[in-house]
Amino acid sequence: MSSWDEFTKAAPRISSIFARRHAATGNLCMLATTRSDGYPRISPMEPRMFEGELLVVGMPETTKFKDLHRDPRFCLHTATVDTQVGDGDAKLFGLVRNLQDEAMHERFAEALFNDIGFDLRGRKLDPFYVADITGASAVEIGDGCMEVVIWKAGEAERVVEKRP
Repeated sequence: MSSWDEFTKAAPRISSIFARRHAATGNLCMLATTRSDGYPRISPMEPRMFEGELLVVGMPETTKFKDLHRDPRFCLHTATVDTQVGDGDAKLFGLVRNLQDEAMHERFAEALFNDIGFDLRGRKLDPFYVADITGASAVEIGDGCMEVVIWKAGEAERVVEKRP
C-alpha cells in the first residue's frame, strides 16, 4: 500500500492525470464504497492531498463514511464530463485507515481554512480517513489511440494501447 507521495513516485503518469483532473473539477471526485447490503454506492467526494497523504474526509455521519467504517475498500474516480476523455481520466483503488493524529488534524483544519475558508479548526475529526493506494488506472488519448495506464503496488506503470 502506498501513501500519496509514494504513489506519485511509483506511478507518475497516473498521479499526474489524477491531480490534473482533480484540480480541473474543483477537487470533485466520485467515491465508490460498498453498502451494508453488498451493493455499490457512488458518492461525490472532495479528497485532498495533504502532507504527503491522500485524505478522504468529509461529514462524519454520511452513509459513505459508515460504509468505509465497515469496509475500508474504495475506488476514487476523477469526475468526467467529456465522453472523449480529452483531458484524461483516472481511478485509484485502495483501503482507508482512520488516522487519529490530533496535531495533523489541527494543521489540516488550518490549511483547509486558509485554502477555502471552511472552518474545522478546534473540532474533533473522526473519522479522518487516509488512503492507502493499492492500484490505479488512467486513460489518455494518445497519437491516434487510447492509452490505458495501469499500476499495482510493487509494480511499474504499464501502458495498454487501444486502437480504433
